[in-house]
Amino acid sequence: MPNCLNCGREMPSVPHGEPQLCPECKAAAIARARAQAPRVGFRSQIERMPVTTAIVGVNLLVFVAMALSGVSPAMPQIPQLIKWGADFAPLTLGAQPWRILTSNYVHIGIIHIALNMWCLWNLGALAERIFDRWTYFLTYTVCGLAGSLVSLWWHPMAVGAGASGAIFGMAGALISALYLGHLPVHPGALRATLKSLLSFAAYNLFFGAVVPGIDNSAHFGGLVAGLILGAVLARHLTSPPEERNSWRRWVFTGAGLILVFGFYLVKKSVLHSAAFQSLS
Repeated sequence: MPNCLNCGREMPSVPHGEPQLCPECKAAAIARARAQAPRVGFRSQIERMPVTTAIVGVNLLVFVAMALSGVSPAMPQIPQLIKWGADFAPLTLGAQPWRILTSNYVHIGIIHIALNMWCLWNLGALAERIFDRWTYFLTYTVCGLAGSLVSLWWHPMAVGAGASGAIFGMAGALISALYLGHLPVHPGALRATLKSLLSFAAYNLFFGAVVPGIDNSAHFGGLVAGLILGAVLARHLTSPPEERNSWRRWVFTGAGLILVFGFYLVKKSVLHSAAFQSLS
């Protein structure tokens, strides 16, 4: 009979190719291996995704605060959504332009926020590896603002809310960055990731087009903004930090000016349309 290589005791024969260890020594070896293996749990995942965790956290805090104030978690009413900062052209294009930002953190029920946060968590895992923290956060914010503006222009009398415009924008930014950024990624992995991102964008745009009640205009606005930002940022993604930071400042200063100009164009267009309809 063979002997255990560790403790020397006799043991039944073992299949060829397996280590000659008795059951006790084998169990002890497995326990040591598990103890020494790096633990990749939810906490460590949060530590690797600080921007995504912060954005998801703010969205969840707003949703919980709404529910505690008496807003239905399943079916909020339109006046309640407006009270908490949803987009509504008569207010947003008037004295409350801040709604184009706050509307990105207000959700229309638990299913709405669950789907959006699930998409954001998965996209964020990739975004945190490609963009630095400020680039990620500013891209997310600019795309959300762009989605809100397109929604105001397309549906001026509808109430808009949700993070989907910003999430579509992150998908667009990742597509452009991966395609144009010359990143040190294996070609096979790059193609698979791009295919997944394109499928995500195409499927959700189609879903938004055929399902009533989904604001596809915000999706489209965020996606286009993200594609443009990602393309502009791509040229310096692998540059030294100082050069990359300088380029980021120029890009987002320009993006901010374009958003301000876009806001006034949308305001002018909506007011002109309202005046025309009042005359007809």
